[in-house]
Amino acid sequence: MILVQLRPSSIMGRPAELCLMIHLIDQHQIYHLLHKCQRILKGREYPGATIYSMDATLTRKSRKFCHVLNIFSDELLSNCCVLISEVKSDSLQKKLSIAVLRGGPLPGVFRLRQLHFHWGSSDDHGSEHVVNGVRYAGELHMLHWNPKYSNYLDARRRTDGVAVLAIFLQVGETPKPEMKRILEEINAIKTKGKEAPFPNFDPSILFPKSHDYWTYHGSFTTPPCEECVTWIILREPIIVSSDQMAKLRSLSKNAENEPDHPLVDNWRPTQPRYFRMVSASFL
Repeated sequence: MILVQLRPSSIMGRPAELCLMIHLIDQHQIYHLLHKCQRILKGREYPGATIYSMDATLTRKSRKFCHVLNIFSDELLSNCCVLISEVKSDSLQKKLSIAVLRGGPLPGVFRLRQLHFHWGSSDDHGSEHVVNGVRYAGELHMLHWNPKYSNYLDARRRTDGVAVLAIFLQVGETPKPEMKRILEEINAIKTKGKEAPFPNFDPSILFPKSHDYWTYHGSFTTPPCEECVTWIILREPIIVSSDQMAKLRSLSKNAENEPDHPLVDNWRPTQPRYFRMVSASFL
């Protein structure tokens, strides 16, 4: 998956970096990890679900939310990069949060930690949520954590510690212009270990016009599958072109001089809802 990762610079005195990363995980690994999650959760709060609009409950916490950059965002977002890494985000050094999410079902302000994309091997699948039987070409996740806890790892141990905002990618004729900039950088990072500058990025430009959403409480997709995630799934997708999706599928999990292994199908299948309540901010 592509990750936009927040991290402090390793060079003293430089501002924090926002990094667009490629996290190397495929469908085989996802099924293996999901099997572990099933043993741990035993039918409790799985991540990812099929959402049926008629079944969603209108929530009283249907406040609109906004993605707010703090007053230091111009400085912090000016020094960024894109890279491919096989290191999980959990094992990276402590990150600096420079954008926040608030409102909606959230009890307070949550800090942005990373953005990442999921996609399939073709345009007819790739999203990790399904709405009324429709699976989209891809899904963007913006992962946030609750700063009332000491750090991100501490937040992952709390039921209200993490919020993931999910935005669907739908193939269409009028792609969102802001997606073009991200995908242009992919040309410089086709294989593992590549890195390229990615300055002055504002994550809120990836939002669709409508902020209508579904929400439910669930867990992470990988062990230990902490049940700490407030999922917020936007109803309106953002439009991408078929060529742009093909660009994502052109990435490789291998290093430059290794045999080619395409990075595709980095989504995991939906899981039963069980007793989870899905709420909606709209009628």
